[in-house]
Amino acid sequence: MRVMEKEKLLGMTLDELKAVATEVGLPSFAAKQMAEWIYGKHVRSIDEMTNLSLKGRSALAEHYEIGCVPPCDIQQSIDGTAKYLFPTESGQRVECVFIPDGDRATLCVSSQVGCRMGCRFCMTGRQGFGGNLSVTDILNQVYSVPGSELLTNIVFMGQGEPLDNLDAVLKATQLLTDANGWAWSPKRITVSTVGIRKGVERFLNESDCHLAISLHNPFHEERLAMMPAEKANDTRELLELLSKQDWSHQRRLSFEYIVFGGLNDSERHAKELVRLLSPIECRVNLIRFHEIPDTPYKGASEEKMIWLRDYLTKHGVTTTIRASRGQDIFAACGLLHAKSKTEIMKQ
Repeated sequence: MRVMEKEKLLGMTLDELKAVATEVGLPSFAAKQMAEWIYGKHVRSIDEMTNLSLKGRSALAEHYEIGCVPPCDIQQSIDGTAKYLFPTESGQRVECVFIPDGDRATLCVSSQVGCRMGCRFCMTGRQGFGGNLSVTDILNQVYSVPGSELLTNIVFMGQGEPLDNLDAVLKATQLLTDANGWAWSPKRITVSTVGIRKGVERFLNESDCHLAISLHNPFHEERLAMMPAEKANDTRELLELLSKQDWSHQRRLSFEYIVFGGLNDSERHAKELVRLLSPIECRVNLIRFHEIPDTPYKGASEEKMIWLRDYLTKHGVTTTIRASRGQDIFAACGLLHAKSKTEIMKQ
């Protein structure tokens, strides 16, 4: 006999929790109590919701559960970065990365199992696409990661293309910033994308979180050779859209730029970046390339990274070099692949 799977409360809005309360015979105000237990106190079981009646808790637990699941594997870097492997509702696995840095702690979360954008230089993209994460799957990375109470920032830069799973990502960020959710400021959350135009447009209309565009090349044909998503999402059209936005207030726009030796680090590329980006209020984050097997790409030298940073900054585009973290445990940019430590050691 098949046991019916319980619905997950983690990922529900206040209105959805009100519907649950009505369904199980609890008063409507119990929804706010449940939200406080889940998003405020991070309980792991319905039994811990002690201001609900025993009968109410019993009725709730019959059909529902919190939905939090601990990581099934951890890898610790020598630089303090930690990578966690989480099971998903679909029976697959996904990674997130905890990055401590002084009084800051950033969690890099995933939005999909694998990715279908197919970027040539990304290990996640080469893994293929395994499906979208549910809102519960996304939030469980925040809820269940060890040290979650220390988090100061969240970036959607893990596995997957966030705007390819936009409904779930928008709902997750809504709950992270809602007064009846985590109540975080949107300024603490950044969502990254390869530049899906329709998704960017909707994101700008429906979210106040920061936006990061994975650019990596300012020329259409060259970017297309590296990033197949460029075919349906021409960067030139995206930049036109972004140039019409007001970036002078709370929301921040940044461009991620992995620097490849001899490929996108020339003066020609630098000049085009200045031409495209200087009219827009933004910053550029230069990222070191971490080589993966069977690709023709090589990382740029440190001297070239510094030269490109200084050139762009001098010409009006604020630019920084992002510190590389967790490379020894395959936790750095483009290296997530949802394999456990044991599986990696067997390779």
